[in-house]
Amino acid sequence: MPDQSAAVGRGRQDLRVRVAERCREITEARWFATAVFLLILGNAAVLGVETYAGVTARWHGELRVVEHLFLAAFATEMLLRAGAHAARPGDFFRDPWNLFDLVVVVAAFVPAARENSTVLRLLRLARVLRAARFLPQLRIVLVAVGRSLPGTVSFLLVGALLLYVYAMVGWVFFAPHDPEHFGSIGRAVLTLFLLMTLDGLGDAVHAGLEISRWSFLYYVSYVLIASFVLVNVLIGVVINSLEEAREIEKQETAKLDAAKLAKLPESAAARGHAGSPGAGDGDGPDEAALLRERIAAARRALDDVESALPPLPPPRAHTAHKDGSVAEGARFRT
Repeated sequence: MPDQSAAVGRGRQDLRVRVAERCREITEARWFATAVFLLILGNAAVLGVETYAGVTARWHGELRVVEHLFLAAFATEMLLRAGAHAARPGDFFRDPWNLFDLVVVVAAFVPAARENSTVLRLLRLARVLRAARFLPQLRIVLVAVGRSLPGTVSFLLVGALLLYVYAMVGWVFFAPHDPEHFGSIGRAVLTLFLLMTLDGLGDAVHAGLEISRWSFLYYVSYVLIASFVLVNVLIGVVINSLEEAREIEKQETAKLDAAKLAKLPESAAARGHAGSPGAGDGDGPDEAALLRERIAAARRALDDVESALPPLPPPRAHTAHKDGSVAEGARFRT
């Protein structure tokens, strides 16, 4: 009985390995990624068409059928991706993109989500974001945005502190004369937030100069710190995160290539490294021996061509006279 149970366990493991290999061949194929990407674009187009009331009223049934077809296609895709990890199911949940795709697809089958049209539309809209999985550059940007969040939070804290300090100063000096913009801390923060984008800066400076000529220093110092220093710091944080995201993408690509190469048979790996020492060992062809055979065949062909050519005539003898002329003599005999 233990031997039979072990045999059954090995059989199930072998079956899972074969299923994983087959599903992996499909999901890693170029046509599969292209087909899923086209499905995502088609889903986005259908969502856009449904915003027209006339089209929705006329083609309501057809649009429902198309939506069900999209949902079935995405569910099949998720089953194939999950099947690619049948040998080691835990690896499927280690990929954040797999988790995102799983939530977006499975949530459409939840009764509460299907009954709420607003939630269902948002879930369908989230499928469009899955296009980032198939666009490396867009994926890099999203990763960069995620990695820049800690620096962005620090920027927001510094910006909020700066806004509060300048808003309080503006309320103290400008509230009696300009209550529309500085009548309260909320109005002052809103005014300064708009000035951070340099919107209405000229009007604000002119209004401040009518109150006091020292208001010029207030606005100039705020614009220099908020619009130039802080914004440039934010740009630096984003650019740094973008470089880190590119390095992460390169490392992930290198890991995937290494994993694919490790799964190849030794003979295929030897053929893939032609010219390296020991490339001809095992089942792969010996490149050096093949090259020597080709050189020998070329030499034999040259010998055959040379033997087929007619013999060259022997050179003539020449006799020199005293006046310097040369006379043709008899031919040398061979």
